[in-house]
Amino acid sequence: MEKVSKRYGGVVALHEADLAIRAGAIHAVLGENGAGKSTLMKVMSGVVTPNEGRMLLDGHEVTFPGPTAANRAGIVCVFQELSLIPDLSVAENILVSNPPRRFGLIDRRAQRRIAGEALARAGAPDIHPDMLVRDLPLSRRQMVEIAKALAREPRILILDEATSALTKADVRTVFEVLKRLRAEGMALLYISHRMDEIDELADECTVFRNGRNIQSFATGTRSRQDMIEMMIGREYRHAFPPKVDPPPQVAPVLSCRGLTWGRSLDKVDLDLRPGEIVGIGGLDGQGQRELLLALFGVLRNWSGSITVGGAARRLASPRDAKASEVGMALIPEDRKTEGLLLPMTVGENLTLAGLGRISAFGVVDRAAERAAIDALTAKLQIKTASPDIPVGALSGGNQQKVVIAKWLMTEPRIILLNDPTRGIDVGTKQEIYRLLRRLADEGAAILYYSTDYDELIGCCNRVLVMYDGRVTAELTGDRITEHNLIASALDVGDATTERVAS
Repeated sequence: MEKVSKRYGGVVALHEADLAIRAGAIHAVLGENGAGKSTLMKVMSGVVTPNEGRMLLDGHEVTFPGPTAANRAGIVCVFQELSLIPDLSVAENILVSNPPRRFGLIDRRAQRRIAGEALARAGAPDIHPDMLVRDLPLSRRQMVEIAKALAREPRILILDEATSALTKADVRTVFEVLKRLRAEGMALLYISHRMDEIDELADECTVFRNGRNIQSFATGTRSRQDMIEMMIGREYRHAFPPKVDPPPQVAPVLSCRGLTWGRSLDKVDLDLRPGEIVGIGGLDGQGQRELLLALFGVLRNWSGSITVGGAARRLASPRDAKASEVGMALIPEDRKTEGLLLPMTVGENLTLAGLGRISAFGVVDRAAERAAIDALTAKLQIKTASPDIPVGALSGGNQQKVVIAKWLMTEPRIILLNDPTRGIDVGTKQEIYRLLRRLADEGAAILYYSTDYDELIGCCNRVLVMYDGRVTAELTGDRITEHNLIASALDVGDATTERVAS
């Protein structure tokens, strides 16, 4: 890539960007959300056309009118936002663009065979090709996305936060797959905010900031501190806001007892007090997501009891949960499909959850709406050219800010968060950490599931660790350590953890 520029109206997404990648190497691209990484990837893969610059493949200048042309040239992407069709099978998704045919009809047997080979190559032979994608958890869908890319036999594989939704076991599997592909001579472009992954996988790195490439270097020749400061353009201090524990005599604002739902939740007990951030830990898929959904009224037919402010509540829908007498908000796992309406504007998404506060008799007060949009944009420092552009045009970090801001408009007193910093940059993470602590200090009660142990350690007053649908341990104070979190997640316990009776 030589002197590549891309503008969207007055917004410059890329400015004279250069990038060189080679076969048999993993090249990491680093930068904050909005730094230009995704735009560069879309130019490479034919999704967008640059305004200036050129691209050379094997020394020959190439242009791609669309993704199909890029695929034919051997350039394939694995996007952070999945491109799968939920109501189709795994095999149909993997070969959706070029299914095998026999006598003019799709050859289902060959389709299953090719899909099975792709899944095995991706390290996911346990996923059956005939399963519907909608029946798979997010982490397994991501593995299908990787298999879909490998089925196209790429020469250059671009991975955009491809591990952000994976379990730790799947991450290890993908690492081995990527190392094998590198040994086979494939060129891999790897976009990630996880520095541990960069250290382990990358041969070379390029840092982008404000649409420009700042520097390229061999992995290991720059410290993490140096790389982060290159990304954000200023000195970096990685620190979580100081914790403030609420007085022990404060009554819980939210309690549940014996909360059970199918095989996912098994007699969960929980107390959440105003002013505290309670973390939920454990291996992915141990009931954490279902706990948040049950509390927010998404799941039906659960048993047990939920009390809010000392009063028993039967939360049968999200409408019940967000009602003023309950005051609950949920920041969901997948901002693209569960948190935002991508074709709608930034402003429309910001006010979506709180329309009742700015309308009367079904008519929205436009002046109040604009004031609310301006206030929320300023409060969360959302970077947007205008509140009238589609929210899908924002960077991932700014989209996540919109999801959070949307619910802050309802002034919730109970905030449920499902891995809210997945796939966003270090600078935006810091802003979210400070925001959560400020909300807690103002009296909000926060229940926070995260797959990042550092966040649980740095942000939370207490951590409840779940295993097989049960809360098996509670960690407090200096017992909230990575060692204890891992030991509790594996249900092997430790002398320093507080065991919770079954």
